Amino acid sequence: MKRRSLFLALGLAASAAAAAAQTRPSREYTIEQFLATTGISGASFSFDGTRLLFSSNATGIYNVQSIPTAGGSPTPLTRSPKETTLAVSYFPADDRFLYTRDQGGNELNHLYVGTPSAEEKDLTPGDKLKATFNRWTRDGGAFYAETNERDSRFFDLYRYDAKTYARTMVYKDETGYNVGAVSEDGRWIALRKTHTTADSDIFLWNTATKTLTPISKHEGVADYEPASFDVDSKWLYYLTNDGSEFRRVRRYELASGKSEDVEKADWDVAWMFFSRNGRYRLSAVNQDGRSVLHVWDGRTGAAVPIPALPAGEISSVRVSNDETRLAFQLDSDRGPNNLYVYTFGAQAPVRLTDTMAKDIDPADLVEAKVVRFRSFDDMEIPNIFYKPWQATPESKAPALVWVHGGPGGQTRQQYSPYLQYLVNHGYVILGINNRGSGGYGKTFNTADDHRHGREPLSDCVAAKKYLQSLPYVNPQRIGIIGGSYGGYMVLAALAFQPEEFAVGVDIFGVANWVRTLESIPKWWEDEREALYKEIGNPQTEKDYLKEISPLFHADRIRRPLLVLQGANDPRVIRPESDDIVAAVKKSGVPVEYVVFPDEGHGFTKKANQIEGWRTILVFLDKYLKGGSGPNP
Repeated sequence: MKRRSLFLALGLAASAAAAAAQTRPSREYTIEQFLATTGISGASFSFDGTRLLFSSNATGIYNVQSIPTAGGSPTPLTRSPKETTLAVSYFPADDRFLYTRDQGGNELNHLYVGTPSAEEKDLTPGDKLKATFNRWTRDGGAFYAETNERDSRFFDLYRYDAKTYARTMVYKDETGYNVGAVSEDGRWIALRKTHTTADSDIFLWNTATKTLTPISKHEGVADYEPASFDVDSKWLYYLTNDGSEFRRVRRYELASGKSEDVEKADWDVAWMFFSRNGRYRLSAVNQDGRSVLHVWDGRTGAAVPIPALPAGEISSVRVSNDETRLAFQLDSDRGPNNLYVYTFGAQAPVRLTDTMAKDIDPADLVEAKVVRFRSFDDMEIPNIFYKPWQATPESKAPALVWVHGGPGGQTRQQYSPYLQYLVNHGYVILGINNRGSGGYGKTFNTADDHRHGREPLSDCVAAKKYLQSLPYVNPQRIGIIGGSYGGYMVLAALAFQPEEFAVGVDIFGVANWVRTLESIPKWWEDEREALYKEIGNPQTEKDYLKEISPLFHADRIRRPLLVLQGANDPRVIRPESDDIVAAVKKSGVPVEYVVFPDEGHGFTKKANQIEGWRTILVFLDKYLKGGSGPNP
């Protein structure tokens, strides 16, 4: 699958749909009521297993909290008033914890150590650098982290002492390899080299001999991704779709060089890891837009039975240090993420949090429904569909095609307060997985390469036609909305298919591919050429990129447009939105523009989320539902 979702939109993965026979009217809620829901992410057991570390935006800004695994109220551990602060991990032997923070959404994250007494130490001080945590050693005496402080283009790997924070460089990257996994004995580092967004290789770096060995020689297009070494440092486990449509788990024996299959599925295996002492191997399968958890005996490979979990998307899966309990987050179509703890052998997991807004009755929200339609060339397109309670053949509803980010992202069955907000106010939403989306096989994933603004856009037009075929959709009131790469698709639809959609909502979308590809963050140097091969090379294909860039065809846009942008976005920089807004205004087309000065590529602060989505609904009510814009 395509590795980098360069233009991935703000985590607004689609999540819902309703049974066609349901017609009772729902209570309408404000965006403030929807966002009174507490957003959470992450999970990490404390050294003694009595607490979980996670991130929460209960105050309006994401900060680090802990919660007892036996149940109880969360305790704030950081109190940043302005900057999004995200939990990484508890220390394995005491109450210290790691967390990360950037500056106003610029993605220049530093790695910090915190204590229960609110002391803070920046482990990666300096300007204009980015740092990421890699993993702990099994004994908890050290951890690995990567930074690009030496060269902004590349990430070097350091080993940090857990007591003194003294560090040693163990791998210096000078050619654009990504660190994937480190063996427990410290001898091996699994590296990934990206060739295209769908083709990559794995190399083993020997830290003693300083030699590099390729282990994934292949023909044709194939994705290879290191997952984990086993605890005995005998095998490297990895994910690949070499010779097949979907990713499976294989392993490479370090001593002999032989490889063998470990786990296959009819869908992509999304991730895999071992518990601390290797008792369990855990994996997740991306099954039609929803993750399904599997637990295996780490030694024998036998399946470990676990009870059926509540229906929903599972994430942030962790195993306690003593390997007796499992922590995870789970959402549902009608409810947000909550933290759970499951004791192996027990009848059911225990829920620790209650994040749903108190004013909202989940019965007023809608369930998810996977639907498929045939596009213009008969390619089958999967989607996540939302049908509001109010929509009936007698009271036809306006509709929106929601386009995810990426290009290789995926609209998934996850709870979204934003999209449920629009559905609650009477909008049918089709979350399209146009060709090029991840999760549906290698052929589908690569079907958009060098075709952006063309066949994938035609899928969106086919999505509109599918919506028009539904008896409860107003065929004249269908718009298009999306974030990041999805925002580009919105602009492309209005510029290249100007008669198709009634309105467009562009959330930090690409308007000028030449500029965007020339200005991608320096720390993505390892994938610059892959992006050029996927989309186009601004040095050698400038005319082609202008041809598919909406900015150079903005005079064709005739439908009302709303644009939202973060001022500090390093991926789709502010001039992308500034220029398209100015160009559309010249034509006298209704265009509205909102810029958040303290956000980047995605809006993480509740006040901004409220303002942004309230603006979206007002715009849609005026130009799509109310129909005061141009007659479509």
